[in-house]
Amino acid sequence: MKLTRRKFVQRLALGTTLLSGGVRSDAITKAVQRSSGVKETRPNIVFILADDLGWGDLSCYGRPDYRTPNIDLLAVQGTKFSDAYSASAVCTPTRCGYITGRYPARFRIGLEEPLITTNSNVGLEPNHQTVASLLKQSGYDTALIGKWHLGFRPEWGPNAHGFDEFFGILAGAGDYFLHKNGLGKPDLYENVTPVDRNGYLTDLLTERAVNYVKKPRSAPFFLSLHYTAPHWPWQSPKGGEPIHFTDKAPEPATMSAGGSLQLYAQMMKSLDDGVGRVMQSIRAAGIDRKTLVIFTSDNGGERFSYLWPFSGRKGDLLEGGIRVPAIVRWPGVVPANRITQQMAITMDWTATIVASAKTDASAGHSFDGIDLLPVIKGISRVVDRTFFWRIYAQDAVRDGKWKYVRNGEVRRLFDLSLDQREQADFSRKHPEVLQRLMKEFDKWNDLMLPRLPARR
Repeated sequence: MKLTRRKFVQRLALGTTLLSGGVRSDAITKAVQRSSGVKETRPNIVFILADDLGWGDLSCYGRPDYRTPNIDLLAVQGTKFSDAYSASAVCTPTRCGYITGRYPARFRIGLEEPLITTNSNVGLEPNHQTVASLLKQSGYDTALIGKWHLGFRPEWGPNAHGFDEFFGILAGAGDYFLHKNGLGKPDLYENVTPVDRNGYLTDLLTERAVNYVKKPRSAPFFLSLHYTAPHWPWQSPKGGEPIHFTDKAPEPATMSAGGSLQLYAQMMKSLDDGVGRVMQSIRAAGIDRKTLVIFTSDNGGERFSYLWPFSGRKGDLLEGGIRVPAIVRWPGVVPANRITQQMAITMDWTATIVASAKTDASAGHSFDGIDLLPVIKGISRVVDRTFFWRIYAQDAVRDGKWKYVRNGEVRRLFDLSLDQREQADFSRKHPEVLQRLMKEFDKWNDLMLPRLPARR
């Protein structure tokens, strides 16, 4: 572009004005770019959240009895995390942590462990900023496709929290063919309107995501794709056990029915195929190198999951309940075929997404997570972290190699560098570490909302 004398003088004056006002150099750069018509490049962002996907349920994390080639390819083309965690051991709190970027126990909805279908009295308050509202305000097109599980009223739904588009279910689980919740009520929505669609739910979500990626647009997009797979009910595209509809029991009471390793493998194949189709649509659209993709799970696995070497599963604060797979892919930005031992937690993905979009949290709304891209890219060294969890009658802290776990009156201390299976209790050998972590938990807990009374 030809720079005329008039434009040169205008930019010189602009720079002088900004400098005299003490404005930061990055603000000067952005202002000059705007004045010259140059747009700052921001990536498209695709966040893929699997549901109840266990630590070892991907073949790239060790699953021995089936393969997940498409998700494995994300790891080959990106960076895989060995020490990634969910914000909670069940669905609703983790989703609250992701959407807000803060510990779920700071919110009333985050205290639901999880939100059951019969509870229409609580949801994510619409006046709080979210990852979607921040990106929408900064010019992104935003969509949530899949499971919400943060409230059933319209004022608590995705469209009230910064998502331009929503297609999916509101409850914690839905029949993959009938698209009904545990009460037997239809639970497939287009924005706030119930809709009727034929098809296996995983495939429907994939199809909608592919079509969203294909849309012509002038702005970058943020797609939050929340698959319900491989969450119960145990149904593959070939069939399986339907939901046992009830107006009394919450979903977990019926989750022990049916299922098999074979059904689970089929559900995982559908999930893996879906991710492959979404990635193919990104390549076909010519935006492969312009798109940040993050893949993870909302908590540890269920009884058909492969969790070795960890003990515990969904609902536990042992590693099997909160350690999850996580992969970040962004060609040309994120190193390929690498494994990082950087500790990560759900709220970090929120901070990473917002930072990648070159926007910031609003005043008074800081994140509990951090932007992980500097570590992934090797710009900064691995960051020491301390994470906190609480659920039911359990507490946990991870601080470096140490893990403190309380279950009822039993308090234990584990050294994860020696014993990832959490079998050897070091509390007597290192009482000073146990006491320190207990005190740190109490300080953190004082900043959270009080626990809800135990359910009867």
